[in-house]
Amino acid sequence: MMTAGSESSTSYRAADGSELPLLVFDPAEGTPPRAGILLFHGGALREGSPDGLAPHCRKLASRGILAVSAGYRLLGRGAASIDDCLADVRRAVEQFGRLAASRGLDAPHLAAGGSSAGAHLAMLAAMTPSSTAPEFGIATMVALNPAGLDLGSFEPDARRRLAQQVGVAADRLIEYSLIEVVRPGSPATQIHHGTRDEVEPIGLVRQFRDAMVRAGNECTLLEYEHAEHGFHYPGNGGHFDDVIAATTRFLLGRTATT
Repeated sequence: MMTAGSESSTSYRAADGSELPLLVFDPAEGTPPRAGILLFHGGALREGSPDGLAPHCRKLASRGILAVSAGYRLLGRGAASIDDCLADVRRAVEQFGRLAASRGLDAPHLAAGGSSAGAHLAMLAAMTPSSTAPEFGIATMVALNPAGLDLGSFEPDARRRLAQQVGVAADRLIEYSLIEVVRPGSPATQIHHGTRDEVEPIGLVRQFRDAMVRAGNECTLLEYEHAEHGFHYPGNGGHFDDVIAATTRFLLGRTATT
């Protein structure tokens, strides 16, 4: 049974000291959350806002999950490079951990993820400990058509262009390729991806899944036949409810074992 929850907004302090938005979706009053998830929007690091994933958060909250959609500085709008975006994501995760703790949730019950570039940032933060935040505080990742899984597969000219677009030296781009940072002990991961994704080909996603499994990590890839990038939004091909249902099973199923 779905019950409407409560919605509120707060903020967290970005790495440059500015305040960035957090949209908070709680389960219905009197219903303690059984899990929590923090989502970051897509938009190629240049566009988008937390409102983009509000429908997902609203549905997840109705299923007993604390769901938060976070903003981060965008390239050309406060962020000089992807490093600034990543720094904000780490800070958002810290604030999310505090919000979750105030609701009785600890790290084993928490997930991070998002859509496209947002999923990439969340996964990169989770898989690359920072000197300022060595403990990520997240046990699980949920990625909706993630980007940046295998940047080494790009042709040299394309790598140089992409590095320039995200504000890093060309020889550093590989540092942001998720398949390169796969290690044992990465968070359990659920990936939702369309087989006709024109931004991140399904073959690269399968290779990333296989690399995670070889490293001893739990990684499940849910493929949506004939679906293109952005398929998981309401009205885009009718997959929204399926994505929410699978995410709910993944998150709540894990709480039963912790």
